[in-house]
Amino acid sequence: MKIVKRIIVITGISITILSMFLLAMLGYHKYKKHYLASDFQIKTVKSKLDYDQDGIDDYTDILQGAKKEAENKPVYKSAYYAEGYPPETEGVCTDVIWRALKNAGYSLKEMIDEDIKHHVEQYPRVAGKPDPNIDFRRVSNVQVYLERNQISLTTDLNKIEEWQPGDVVVFGISHIGIISDKRNKKGIPYLIHNGGQPEREEDILERYNQYEPISGHYRLKDE
Repeated sequence: MKIVKRIIVITGISITILSMFLLAMLGYHKYKKHYLASDFQIKTVKSKLDYDQDGIDDYTDILQGAKKEAENKPVYKSAYYAEGYPPETEGVCTDVIWRALKNAGYSLKEMIDEDIKHHVEQYPRVAGKPDPNIDFRRVSNVQVYLERNQISLTTDLNKIEEWQPGDVVVFGISHIGIISDKRNKKGIPYLIHNGGQPEREEDILERYNQYEPISGHYRLKDE
């Protein structure tokens, strides 16, 4: 019985320590001091377009859409949905992208489906068999579409002025996110993404780049 009680006590202490650690990390990201482009004399790029005609330029709309997704914190769930779109309470990293673009009036699903329809050979992940229910939610397909149709930018994080709010960044072939308007003390922007972590807008771009190097950095064309 003493051994059982000891195990229970140790388990309880371990859970308490882990909980305190997670809460501390959550508070760290939430209340950590951040900076803005103006703190580094960087001009924030605005789109010339307002696709959904809501009085907000596309890049700002995309950023706001990504922030809404970060606030909603959908449960990370990788699944196939017969209608293509997962419910608002669920999602993966690619769902941050189409939801952010939707806030600006764009349908990433329609854009990718159309490009695959006419250039399926450019999409290795599709393998000649398009599936509109999932194609737009695969990182490699999103990257092929952006590389072919939008603006490709630097992957060098030292060029901080070239990283702008609303940009899309791809890591390797398995993760993707949106660039925030927040920056750390070095001027490197925060990343808005869904990897199932507690805070979806965080100062992790540089560290993630070390773990899985950035393979693409994109911005929607504005003309």
